[in-house]
Amino acid sequence: MRKLGVGVAGVGEMGRRHAENLRRNVPEAQLIAVADVSEDRARLVARDLEIGRSYNSLEAMLENKDIDAVVIATPDKFHAQAIELASQAGKDILCEKPLALNLPDARAALASVAKSAQRLQVGFMRRYDPAYAAAMQRIEAGEIGVPVLFKSLGRDKDQPPLAMYEANVCGMIFYTNTIHDFDLARWLMGDEVTNVHAYTTSAIRPEVARYGDVVASVVNLQYEHGAIGNVESYAQAVYGYDVRTEIVGSKGSIMIGSLERMPAVFMTVNGGEQPLADHFLSRFADAYLAEMRDFVQTILNDREPRVSGEDGLRALAIAVAAEESHKQSKPVGVVLERVGMPA
Repeated sequence: MRKLGVGVAGVGEMGRRHAENLRRNVPEAQLIAVADVSEDRARLVARDLEIGRSYNSLEAMLENKDIDAVVIATPDKFHAQAIELASQAGKDILCEKPLALNLPDARAALASVAKSAQRLQVGFMRRYDPAYAAAMQRIEAGEIGVPVLFKSLGRDKDQPPLAMYEANVCGMIFYTNTIHDFDLARWLMGDEVTNVHAYTTSAIRPEVARYGDVVASVVNLQYEHGAIGNVESYAQAVYGYDVRTEIVGSKGSIMIGSLERMPAVFMTVNGGEQPLADHFLSRFADAYLAEMRDFVQTILNDREPRVSGEDGLRALAIAVAAEESHKQSKPVGVVLERVGMPA
């Protein structure tokens, strides 16, 4: 049986998890190599996973002829360029979100993919989470009727260190956190977001504002066919990693990720009164594995990715509009990407 040769670019906590899954849990794949700007980190991961090759750059790794596909888990700022390099080298690609930090870079990356005839999957892993996948099946079956309201929240447990903001290699909260909810907002509702109005605050950590970011945000959504929505993001919830979504329809409602039913729920810096997820890698462990298995099967079976570059582009367009709304303190229209991948 042919195995897909895969290289992973960027082996921080996210890239390392992808590499671990490829090495240990996806028998149809062979992890050929890892690359990272930190040569020591790349070498350590290669040693721990018992693979023979590590590189200090994506460019060097792309020269390896045994690699058929590349997983891109570098910081946000470098995603678009990495996609272009990998597609020009004739590699299929799974790229972590966001596709880019602006629409021109994203379009250029997709144009490169289209020109090379390679395949690109974007890492919106929540679509692979068993609870979200089951919810989508029931929505498509018409169990809640026509979707009318979308509500979603994402709260990280630990405040990011200031060094993360100072490095300026990741986008603001809309790109690092909320973009997952923006993807769900399109996918679960089966509709496109046309306008957003973002409300933000850094009141509890004003130093973050110096780097152009915020601690918390609420983004109101308007849809093309009349539905409305609301997305909340919070960078330092302290009590746990909390992701919940509700879709309200004309005949009912579906809630994903609800807390256990209790007369009262108390959550403090010490956690909660019932087990709570504390990290995205634990909450979505099954989703990350299912996502990687699907990517490998997609390439081996010559299929189109379930989560396409166009999906990445449209979610990014919502994030870009949310950032503009934050800056202008007013509603902003979303640039709807109507044509498929640019030629």
